[in-house]
Order: sequence, then structure tokens, then C-alpha cells
Amino acid sequence: MELTMAAPPGDTAPTRSPTESGNQSAGDGLVRLGVDVPLRLDSGVELRDFPVAYQTYGRLNADKSNAILVCHALSGDQYLTGTHPVTGRPGWWETVVGPGKVLDTDRYFVLCVNVLGGCMGTAGPKEINPETGRPWGLGFPVITIADMVRAQALLLDHLGIETLFSVVGGSMGGMQVLQWLALYPERVFSAAPIATAAYHSAQNIAFHETGRQAITADPDWHQGDYISHDVIPHRGLAIARMIAHITYMSESSLHQKFGRKLQDREAVTYGFDADFQVESYLRHQGSTFVDRFDANSYLYITRAMDYFDLSEPHGGLLAEAFQGVTSRICVISFTTDWLYPTPESRHIVKALNASGANVSFAEIPSDFGHDAFLLKEPEFWKVLGGFIDGAAEHRGLRG
Repeated sequence: MELTMAAPPGDTAPTRSPTESGNQSAGDGLVRLGVDVPLRLDSGVELRDFPVAYQTYGRLNADKSNAILVCHALSGDQYLTGTHPVTGRPGWWETVVGPGKVLDTDRYFVLCVNVLGGCMGTAGPKEINPETGRPWGLGFPVITIADMVRAQALLLDHLGIETLFSVVGGSMGGMQVLQWLALYPERVFSAAPIATAAYHSAQNIAFHETGRQAITADPDWHQGDYISHDVIPHRGLAIARMIAHITYMSESSLHQKFGRKLQDREAVTYGFDADFQVESYLRHQGSTFVDRFDANSYLYITRAMDYFDLSEPHGGLLAEAFQGVTSRICVISFTTDWLYPTPESRHIVKALNASGANVSFAEIPSDFGHDAFLLKEPEFWKVLGGFIDGAAEHRGLRG
């Protein structure tokens, strides 16, 4: 089966060359890939002529040796820093990416790609099916983490970047980093998988399934065809976000931030309004998420994470997935991350060691839980920055 993705209305802006972007500015990119040779997905479906959206920061040097690919997590997108065009809020890695920061855009060419199946310009279920003239909905093929990475590799080919100086990402972004090492070891000089795992656990699949069921049980979901009905399954998607957001925090961070504090009242109401601050916080997280994320994309991306198991193609031997890896690698975990706990990172480190890879490991003390890599965590910045600087010195990149 071959699918052709139609260009969205108004998609006429030319792709910006990475060398046209100044050190202090960002560049928007939207390209169509798979035009001559389609992208074959793990499902067996072929995607031809499909859009991929990305954002760049900094300047690509003359020999194209300073490119850092940042892979985003489930609820992220390509907008790492600056003002997000949809939410008006700062980009999701504002603390890490920028001039003089850990990923220094005065020194490196940083790019981030909206994943395949996403909802910020890359091919996904909200795009138009050229055969029907309507959004794909559930007609869009199911994708995997490996499919996302293959699409990113096609983009790098388009940009003329043969080797990445580094590929960095947390959570689902870390899964993409590991998949890069497994699929394209020769194209990765250094890599930092953060707060991630080599496979999705039964517990994490269970959380995702609960969220998916909340979405599909919403009467406004319409079997995935809600766009044609001019509605959004906002209640189901908000609940899915609330469930997921709990897993991103730690018990200690919830206690420190909220405890049992009441929300704008002196006593409980003996009802089902948001009596507690934590309830109000979760409701806010759910409602704002609906404004920027597509419900079907949530289904597709969580399913891609559930299918992720880097060892499965190798008979359950994770070390076999990393054969041929010569990259410098730093695996990072956080003490209170119970979504992807430290033993899962140690499992990755052990497999990389068994394959002969050059790997280091750091467990960062933090009260923030899984979301620590997104928040103000100076020790994490120090570790990641030290790794990047060391790799740059080894690569011969000048400051």
C-alpha cells in the first residue's frame, strides 16, 4: 500500500536553507520528503511525498560538522526556544537551547523535527488524505519510533548533513536517540539519551491505554473523524493528559508544590469541584493541552512508544542492537523518575558496554521526577554541558 500526502492549504513557503539562519535567530522549515523514493514504514505501508516540519537554531558551519539533532518527547514539538506560535509560551527547552546555554546556538546548529504522526506540520492523522479530500484520521498508517527516525534521516539527507555532531533527547526523545544509534551508528558522533528506556514497560503501556480509552470514549471523537464534524474530543484528551502528567512528576514534587492545599477557599465544599490545588492544576494541564495537541496524534504517538522495544529484532539481546556503535554516549537518569527509573538506564549502559561502546552514565539527584530534564536542574545542565563540550573537543569543533 502506498500513501501520498497532499500539501496542506497555504503550504507555499519555501524551505529555508540552514546556512541562512543567523546565530541569534530561528529558522522554520517545511519540506516534502519521499518524493522520488517513498519511506517504507515498519507496518509495510509506503509514504510518498509527505511533509516534515522542523525548526533550526544557529548556523551550520562550512563542513556541516556542528549539527545537533534534538528529539522531542510525546507532548513536545519542534519549537525548542523562543515564542511558540500556537501557545505564545516559551519553547519547551528554553533553559537548555540558546546563545551561551548548554546547547549553545552561537556554536552549534541545533535542529528539532516534529515527529512523524505529529500535529505541528509533519505528516499525521490531521493531514488531508488526497484520495478523499478529508483528514486521514484513523486511515493514517500506524507508525513506530524507527519510522520517526527514518523520516529524520531523510530530512538530514535533504539538508546535506551526513553526520550529526550529537543527537539528544529525553523520554520519547531518548527512545529516538537510541534508535538513531541502532539504525544509523555511522551518522552519529555523540549521543545523549535522557530519562528513557530501551523498551516500553507493561506499566507504561497501561497508562497509555488508559489515556487512549479516555479519548476514544469521548462522544466527540467520532471514530477519529472529529475534524469533519467540527468538534474536538476535548474531555477525553484532557483526561489523557491529566493521567500522563501525573506520571511525569514525583510524589515529593507533588507534595512540595501542592500538599493538601485548598484552591481559593477556606474549607472543602463537600462536592466535586476542584477543592484541592492539585486538582485545579491537573485540570489546567488538561485544558491547555487540548488547545495545542491533536487527539488522534496522541493515539498514534503513544502507540509508537508502546511498540518500542530495541532488543526485539535481536532476539531480546539489547547489546546486539548497538553493534557497530562508535559514538561517544552519555546516558542520564533522575533519582525520582518512576516513569523511566534509573535501572532502565543502567540496562542501556550495560548493553552499550557489552557492545564495546564508549559510554558514560550519570544519575542526577532531583525532586522533579521524570520532567526534571525540562525544568531548572543545574546539575543536569552541568552534566549534559560537560559531555557536549568534551565531545566537541574530541571532534575538533572550535568554540
